[in-house]
Amino acid sequence: MAARSAGRDWRWLMFVIAAIVIVLDRLSKLWIVAHIKAGHAIVVIPRVFRLTHVLNTGAAFSLFESIKSPLLVRNMLVGFSVLAILVVIVLLWRMGRAFTLTAFALALILGGATGNLYDRIRYAHVVDFLEVRIVHYHWPDFNVADSAIVVGACLLLLEILRPQKAN
Repeated sequence: MAARSAGRDWRWLMFVIAAIVIVLDRLSKLWIVAHIKAGHAIVVIPRVFRLTHVLNTGAAFSLFESIKSPLLVRNMLVGFSVLAILVVIVLLWRMGRAFTLTAFALALILGGATGNLYDRIRYAHVVDFLEVRIVHYHWPDFNVADSAIVVGACLLLLEILRPQKAN
């Protein structure tokens, strides 16, 4: 996606997009905590999609959850998240002047990383609640923040793989 307006600075919109992701993530997690007991689920589409309430002390999609030292995992994930957020903010500040696919992807990643970091610092776990099964494939439970990070990463990958115009 090419820059839409060379003279206009779109960074404010990229940070608004990140903030929207954070708000949607918080609201969805608060709803889950208020309506579904931890360890329970609501079937939305039988054998395909459930709303669950999982307390994830690991990384995205429950990675590292089985490591014996939860405090070590938490501290490593908090440190990594803070570093990643700072890198994304710098990249977004540099690239966000133009409304591009890259800037949009970075905004999604920033919002998702910040949403999960909030949970990890405040509660020492992240609430995951989206469970998807397709035929024999079962994805670990995830949340809005994880979704934003994955969509942002996929958009960045598409941007990298897209043929570049010669200048």
